[in-house]
Amino acid sequence: MAPPSQAATGKRKKQHKPTKSLAVKSTNPVSKKTHKQKKPRPPAEQDQTNAVAAAGEPAGGGVLLSAALPPARQLEFLLRSFERAAKMRLSPLELGAYSEACMVQLAEGASQDVESFGDHVKGAFGAMWKGELCEGRLVEGSIDAGSPALLVISLGALRSLDLLRGLKMFTRGCRSVKLFAKHMKAEEQVALLKDRVNIACGTPSRIKKLIDMEALSLSRLKLVVLDMQRDPKSFNLFTLPQVSNEFWDLYKGYLDEKVRGGDTRICFYGAVSEKDANKVLTPAE
Repeated sequence: MAPPSQAATGKRKKQHKPTKSLAVKSTNPVSKKTHKQKKPRPPAEQDQTNAVAAAGEPAGGGVLLSAALPPARQLEFLLRSFERAAKMRLSPLELGAYSEACMVQLAEGASQDVESFGDHVKGAFGAMWKGELCEGRLVEGSIDAGSPALLVISLGALRSLDLLRGLKMFTRGCRSVKLFAKHMKAEEQVALLKDRVNIACGTPSRIKKLIDMEALSLSRLKLVVLDMQRDPKSFNLFTLPQVSNEFWDLYKGYLDEKVRGGDTRICFYGAVSEKDANKVLTPAE
């Protein structure tokens, strides 16, 4: 008996379509489209960026200004930051009053942490470090009460305490003075400043207040350390709102004259972000 036809059964045999071969997508982006070439930076801008990034970069990132930049560029960073904060431009005559000798160059490749702080300070003072930082007696006519040789300015009280811990090698014969508002009244600090002080460390607002009160003297100030360590939000002494304003008020009112006169030197300590460094040092197009 012959098998029933397709028409009789009402069923059709499925027609199998030929399988399409799947194209393998290339993992090479160049095969699909060519990436645009980045426009090269102008040579002058490239040189400035390289000067910041090439040296003095700590393990945690950022730029150690006092190691990565020569004194002339450090001074440029200081004065341009001053101009940005004051929203003004210094005239060529005013700029000519500053000397790059007022900036301290620290060793390239050396850590700028709390443990190394004392050694850096010792090197900055040179052969005179013991007489300036360790002696404990007042000398009438030359060493007045409340007149430190070293002033360290930081973002806050806890950071100030950390930095003072790094200076213990100098404070056996003459204790340092803490100049911040947290848990300390100004009257207590005025009392401490009635004796010989070699090292003082604190925040801009309290330092300025004590100078205004004539309790803190800058008569023998040799070195100002600007602690540039960033806080958890990457702000530093020059960029943190309010603290930055307080620092520049202090600088303009009392420190700038000492720096211009050649009596006091400035030392940046700790790393700023490369972005912040280039924002100040790279001219706007």
